[in-house]
Amino acid sequence: MKNVKAIGELPPDIALAVRMADWLDDRYIDPALGLVLPGAGDLLTTLVGLYPVAIALRRRMPAVVVARMLRNLAIDLVVGLVPIVGDAFDFFFKAHRMNADLLLERHVLGPSPLADWAVVVGTALVLLLLLAAPLVVAGLLISHLTH
Repeated sequence: MKNVKAIGELPPDIALAVRMADWLDDRYIDPALGLVLPGAGDLLTTLVGLYPVAIALRRRMPAVVVARMLRNLAIDLVVGLVPIVGDAFDFFFKAHRMNADLLLERHVLGPSPLADWAVVVGTALVLLLLLAAPLVVAGLLISHLTH
């Protein structure tokens, strides 16, 4: 959602969130901190990344938008905690940029609940499949061993 509005035309809180995304993701502070301070750097950038979430809550944006923002931060944190691979992932997965874009979209265009819900439901289905896979494998293994 770049160039939707000049930063100076945005409310100060949203403008700050956009500038934070510029620094954290576009200038690679997020992956650099994760590399230099394994674990702590990822946690620190996730905590800083909660600022746009707080803006969304304060502006009473739909809960599904907040859910998308938290999902982005969770993916960034969990994958970022994996040494080396997570740091490389941070160069491509720009959670802070995505969250700033969500703020901009909702501020400029208003809500788009159908698209938001599709992302959240899709994420929930993937999570359920990931959680169910080990259980299914364990069940098949036990069944195979008992016969």
